[in-house]
Amino acid sequence: MDWSGGNLPDEFYDEFVFRASLAADLPAGQMLYFPVVQECGDAAERWIEIPAAGQDEDALETPAPGIKLLPKK
Repeated sequence: MDWSGGNLPDEFYDEFVFRASLAADLPAGQMLYFPVVQECGDAAERWIEIPAAGQDEDALETPAPGIKLLPKK
């Protein structure tokens, strides 16, 4: 996703919507991670770390955002 709304000063923020469709055969209880690169001017933050099996995601310096799949209701 690219921001195209002009300059967003530091004292302001905005919310960005991420919309996706997931395959019906994904197993419940699984985590899905979405590595993100956040660029601002010449700077970039890479939120791309995905925890290894058994690793605590809180131990990561720049963790990728993720969602946990829940059983269908």
